[in-house]
Order: sequence, then C-alpha cells, then structure tokens
Amino acid sequence: MSDAQLYLKIALYSQVVSAIVFIAVLVYIWNRWILPVVMAAQERSNKQIAEAERHRDEARDALTTLRDEIESAQRDAGLIGERAEVHGQHEREAALAEATTAGERQMRDAAMELDRARAAGRQHLRDAMIAGALQIARTEAPERLGAAGERRLVDAAVGSLETSRG
Repeated sequence: MSDAQLYLKIALYSQVVSAIVFIAVLVYIWNRWILPVVMAAQERSNKQIAEAERHRDEARDALTTLRDEIESAQRDAGLIGERAEVHGQHEREAALAEATTAGERQMRDAAMELDRARAAGRQHLRDAMIAGALQIARTEAPERLGAAGERRLVDAAVGSLETSRG
C-alpha cells in the first residue's frame, strides 16, 4: 500500500473514530445534562397537569355540592313558605275568632248598657212625671178640694201608711 492510500485510510478511520467519539460525547451530554432537564420539565408538566386535574375535580365536586345545597335551600324555602302560610292562616283565624268574641262581648255589654240606660231613662222620666204631677197637685189641689177635701186625703194617706206598716 502506498503512502497516499495509507493516509487516506487513516483519514477515513480518523473521521469514523471522530464521528463515533462525537456521537458518544453527544449521547453522554444528552444523558448527563439534557435528558434530566427534559425529564424534570416533563415531570413538572405532569405534576401541573395532575394538579390542574385535581383542582378541576375539586371544583366539579364543589359545584355539585353547591347545586345540591341550592336545591336543598330551595326545598327548605318552599317548606318554610308553606309553614309560614299555614301559621299565618292559623294566626288569622285566631285573630278573627278573638275579634269576633270581643265584638260579641262588646255587643252584649252595649245591649246591657242600653237596657240600663233605658231603665234609668224610664226612672228619670217617671221621677220627672211624678215631680210634675206633684207640682200640679200642690198648686191645683188646694184650689179644687178646699181645706176639708185636703184633710180627707191626708187622713186616707196616713191610714194607708199605717195599715201597710202594721
């Protein structure tokens, strides 16, 4: 083999060896520094995705819980409204019964007061009529009867008082 061919083979082998060394260095650098960074980034990304999914699931669960609570609150509000309506109906009936009872009592009291006022009015009218009759009798009786007639009336009145006493 000639020197030129030998140099050519050496050049060829040196290029192959340098390519193999270059590839080995690239693989070493890749495995030593680049792959851990890529794997850490991928792991961080996976953790972020898992965290986001966990938050999404928690939010979904919270939303479901809130919807259930809203439905429960609406049912409770409906029940409270029904109870309030029933309670209001009972209160209205009780107030109406109480007002009716008080009104009837006042009507009875007013009727009794009216009866008392009528009786008092009759008594007052009777007293006024008697006072008027006595006044007329005092003025006209002595003129009509005279002294003898007056004496007879006084004796009759005294006699009737004595018989009623005895």
